[in-house]
Amino acid sequence: MAKKANSAFMRKLKLSPELQAVCGKGPMPRTEITKNLWKYIKKHKLQDPDNMRNIKPDDKLAKIFGSKRAISMFKMPGHINKHVD
Repeated sequence: MAKKANSAFMRKLKLSPELQAVCGKGPMPRTEITKNLWKYIKKHKLQDPDNMRNIKPDDKLAKIFGSKRAISMFKMPGHINKHVD
């Protein structure tokens, strides 16, 4: 049986300095980036308590998301894509 190719999610990506400040030193797969982002968000209590789907960025996340305004967790991947290579 032929070895199955790795999923694109498992390919290690280079992280921007802004993303490394939140997720740690790269490169790392997209799944690990997401896991580390959520660890950071939960550790710093950045979810909106009234609507847990919204993230209230602190200074580090604002550099990634482009704003200090709250964003939906569903919009996070679009902002993260700009910080990986």
